[in-house]
Amino acid sequence: MTITSAEPALSFEAVEKIYANATVALRNVSFAVERGDFFGLLGPNGAGKSTLIACLAGLAKPTSGRIFVHGIDCAHERRRASACLGVVPQEIVFDPFLTVRETLRFQSGYWGIRRNDDWIDEILANLDLTDKADTNMRALSGGMKRRVLVAQALVHRPPVVVLDEPTAGVDVALRENLWRFIGRLHQSGTTVVLTTHDLAEAQRLCRRIAILKKGEIVAIDQTEALLQRFEGSVLRCRLVQGDLPPELAADLIRRHGADVVMRVRNAADAAHKLDVLRRCGIAVENLTLSQPSLEDVFLTIAQSEE
Repeated sequence: MTITSAEPALSFEAVEKIYANATVALRNVSFAVERGDFFGLLGPNGAGKSTLIACLAGLAKPTSGRIFVHGIDCAHERRRASACLGVVPQEIVFDPFLTVRETLRFQSGYWGIRRNDDWIDEILANLDLTDKADTNMRALSGGMKRRVLVAQALVHRPPVVVLDEPTAGVDVALRENLWRFIGRLHQSGTTVVLTTHDLAEAQRLCRRIAILKKGEIVAIDQTEALLQRFEGSVLRCRLVQGDLPPELAADLIRRHGADVVMRVRNAADAAHKLDVLRRCGIAVENLTLSQPSLEDVFLTIAQSEE
């Protein structure tokens, strides 16, 4: 297949995955990720995100449908498609007998790449791994091992990088270093696909977002457009006396202990909710009224029946 600049970085066409026990993991998933995009793939646990990435990476075979990477059909030209991909998995897998540098050289060998220590050194420096280059993998902390996973995905300079929960279990300093490095790669033209449960992170980084629910795409749009779908504002408060009245339960977005977040449609609705709380003798603190976050939109979509 001839690759043209008009072809997207990734294209999923009616992808379905049904396991032998009849569990439907993906149902008619169709969308594209444009070249140079920073794309977020979100969804609750069990939504099908990891299955979709596994199908993209060749670790699972779709029951039906087609997947393309830079116009290359993954089913018919797996090697060429994989060469365009760098996938950072959730699971930490490593060879306990290799050092960090040996691991990256070994990974380079999968792609027929030799004598690329200059690029390996640059990756190590950007991921704060230079002083661990000659350390055995089994001696690294969990956060350090996760950095090596990112480095492995980048050794062959893929034009598309897929990050599956890349900052899980890593400290704040590494997170910022990682995103600065990924940001530079993105600015140079690399397409980035991110799955994360940190929705504030997704809101800050991703230009477009798709939300999966029960194996189906239930929303896909630019991040700002998704935020604008949420009508009204959100009221956040902590209940210090009493419980939330049933009258307000229909607009509850989420609750963590005494902290509640509710949808409010306008100023009159906010005043009404506060009046209900007052009449029920419920004392509140930390009361704020603000614009919705991506987390508010995500939870509203994830909790809906449609």
